[in-house]
Amino acid sequence: MVEYEPIIGMEVHVELQTRSKMFCGCEVAFGGEPNTRCCPVCLGLPGSLPVINERAVELMARAALALNCTIASQCVFHRKNYYYPDLPKNYQISQYDYPLGVNGWVEILAGGKSKKIAIRRVHMEEDTGKLLHVAGNKSYIDYNRSGVPLMEIVTQNPPPEGLDQIESAEEAREYLQRLRQILLYLGVSDVKMEEGSMRCEPNVSIRPKGQTEFGVKTEIKNLNSFRAVYLGVDYELKRQERVLREGGTIVQETRRWDDERGVTASMRSKEFEQEYRYFPDPDLVPLRFTNDWITKLKADLPELPIPKMKRFMSDYGISLSDAEVLCDTREMADFYESCAKLAKDPKAVANWLTGEFLRLLNATGTTVAETKLTPANIAALLDLLDSGTINRNTAKSVFEEMFTTGKTPSEIVKEKGLEQVTDTAEIEAVVNRVLAANSNEVRRYRSGEVKLKSWFVGQVMRETKGKANPALVNELLERNLEE
Repeated sequence: MVEYEPIIGMEVHVELQTRSKMFCGCEVAFGGEPNTRCCPVCLGLPGSLPVINERAVELMARAALALNCTIASQCVFHRKNYYYPDLPKNYQISQYDYPLGVNGWVEILAGGKSKKIAIRRVHMEEDTGKLLHVAGNKSYIDYNRSGVPLMEIVTQNPPPEGLDQIESAEEAREYLQRLRQILLYLGVSDVKMEEGSMRCEPNVSIRPKGQTEFGVKTEIKNLNSFRAVYLGVDYELKRQERVLREGGTIVQETRRWDDERGVTASMRSKEFEQEYRYFPDPDLVPLRFTNDWITKLKADLPELPIPKMKRFMSDYGISLSDAEVLCDTREMADFYESCAKLAKDPKAVANWLTGEFLRLLNATGTTVAETKLTPANIAALLDLLDSGTINRNTAKSVFEEMFTTGKTPSEIVKEKGLEQVTDTAEIEAVVNRVLAANSNEVRRYRSGEVKLKSWFVGQVMRETKGKANPALVNELLERNLEE
């Protein structure tokens, strides 16, 4: 039986976080009354002339550098000609043979192993309008999005030597997640897939193993979540293999993802590159970039997620799984590092942040930037725990109070009288009272029901309002129960 291998390319469109559009001064914002953020330029009316948004170019160059691309000394805008209702000019201003960045890569962690996915190009263009399909086979067009600065990131197949390609639906999802994370670190886009500011269009084909020629590809549209990317690519790979095994042929086409049915469905035949009739836009001059400008942008780049994860594991001795969680956002990573530098045990800090801290953030809908917790207070709490002033159960309640009020742990412990009881005689007196009041359970324990010990611990902790030293409670119970 013929074995097939996948060829998966990814085209990712990202709206940039600018205040105005790519070639005019119209405001960029999500939603709002349709067709209220438009002008003659973004509507393509006769006599209007585009002017390049410098901030958009800078953000795109930052992204290209972070994706390890070479920035071209010169790039040129082209007109990509095609006819569709959401394209008011009947062409899209894009880039063709002179893109902004080329020959980059994105590192992903696939099955715990590092892969560098090759990027062919990063180029600038403008977004289209938005079609709104309503009942009665009607469609309306909202041009508010038309002309929003858009960055397209395209992977490369086959990859150059030393780089890799996406080989599964799982890797396609991981690539998109990692790309989104990098762009968030850079602050170039809010990459909200549910709002359309990050859109993914996988190109999927299969070929017999050992064959060098590519198979016929299909492009999948309407993928607005990581889950949809995984399911859409996985389904399309299986569909194409089924068609070929049944003696059919794959048609080059654009397909949409139907989330309700869990299938891809044909939309239209896919255009070939030459059908777009690219030519340089006569209204826009070429852009030229100096080495000094590129060097300055590169120097201003933040430390990116995977290098930061590796450094955290090396510097602070934390696990890969903890590093993944702590480096998920730049804000969380910076918060952890501030805590780790103040605390005696960076691993303990990681445990608290990936546990209690995340739980409270999720429960309250709070962001890291909005929290009242400070690195100094977290370090102080861990000091109280290490010194035996409070036990772990008490520390959890103190942590939650700190999260809610912003008070220091010492203030909370003092106000609520939460100091841990470590006096042996005081705890033993409580142990004796508990055992005397529960003679039946004592007999059962001594008859072999040793699981009752945790029940006795709970009774003693309740009597002491959670303030007794747990280790001492266990030691005294063990001694008295064995008598």
